[in-house]
Amino acid sequence: MDAGQVISTILKHDKKVTSYKLALLRAINDVVLAFPDLHRFRQDVAIPLRVLAEFWVAYYWPFVDAAQPIWQGQRAQSQNDLRFRPHLTRLREAWEQEIQAPARPADGFVLVNDLRISRKRDTYSPQFLDLYQQAIKEITRAIEYPIQYAGPGEWSVFDRPKLFKDLQGRTIAIPGTQPEDRCIVIRCELWEVFHSLSLWVEALCIHEWCLFSEAITQNTDRPVTRGDVYTLLTDRPDNRRPLTWERNQIDVLLMEGHSFICPWTRKPLTQPQMYHLDHIIPVAIYPVNELWNLVPSDPKFNCHKKKDYLPTDQCLKLAQGRLAHTYNIYSHSPILKPVLQQDVRLRFATLDDDRVSPEAISCAVVNWVAQVAECRNISRFDCY
Repeated sequence: MDAGQVISTILKHDKKVTSYKLALLRAINDVVLAFPDLHRFRQDVAIPLRVLAEFWVAYYWPFVDAAQPIWQGQRAQSQNDLRFRPHLTRLREAWEQEIQAPARPADGFVLVNDLRISRKRDTYSPQFLDLYQQAIKEITRAIEYPIQYAGPGEWSVFDRPKLFKDLQGRTIAIPGTQPEDRCIVIRCELWEVFHSLSLWVEALCIHEWCLFSEAITQNTDRPVTRGDVYTLLTDRPDNRRPLTWERNQIDVLLMEGHSFICPWTRKPLTQPQMYHLDHIIPVAIYPVNELWNLVPSDPKFNCHKKKDYLPTDQCLKLAQGRLAHTYNIYSHSPILKPVLQQDVRLRFATLDDDRVSPEAISCAVVNWVAQVAECRNISRFDCY
């Protein structure tokens, strides 16, 4: 059976008592998309279980609303539903206290993105971070079940997770993997299928997840429909998380006489606050607040043309040098330079050297944007 058939069979035909197998394949698919240059190595890839658990936080977030829980398994048997539901519910309630507002379905994506970045993570209370780690720990335990039982029998598709230190020399790993991380190994041919069929895998995961959840008996007078579940699973973050720290550092550079150039319009940006801090890959497509994804841009163009679109290949070609110019200016800041280097290492496996050039960063970013646009069939815009 080829790798594509393996994925399809698990999603459509495997026995499921919870939605774990659906969440597992969706998380692997998202990891493949999130680390765009690993496929170039043509090797098996090790993914820490904690990274998959972070995606599960985002996926299951809308299902653990204490007032309106959506069960993910028939609860007549105690082992069904989510073993980590109490931990994730407490985390969601603590998040609402942190932001002083009701949680939204996509806030799990926002939270996970924040906590992957040290400068964002430092803004959260120790008590909240402890709840987060407890949730990640419980989810990591739960992830081992679908890894074991995916496909026919046990360990037929994926091998038993191992510490990365016991896998070194036989696999490569996603950026940030530590020797003591327990990892699942994704075979090279399976990684390539996820990479080339990303949109199809995600769509099938969500479709099957909707059908599965609709069939679960809920403790409510109103049944949960596949449309309800689809809305929750496809909700995307907005831009409500502040970028005050990043804007302040860019304003300092402008006041020191540096001049940015909008990558899309070539308009000079020379005055503090007279620009938009644009997400190259919009939050609605992929919530990334890493510094390489944040560039000053023309406010009018950002609001009225770019929106949640991605640039065309020709636009990316024209913008690549301007992005390098932006990263070069960031490197003139003793505060932004190490942040840029850290965020680049967090994302791009081929850029793990602190001396990596702005041109190399812009090339990697442009390549990823092109991949995301192609894999997800995103609407695109042209540069001026």
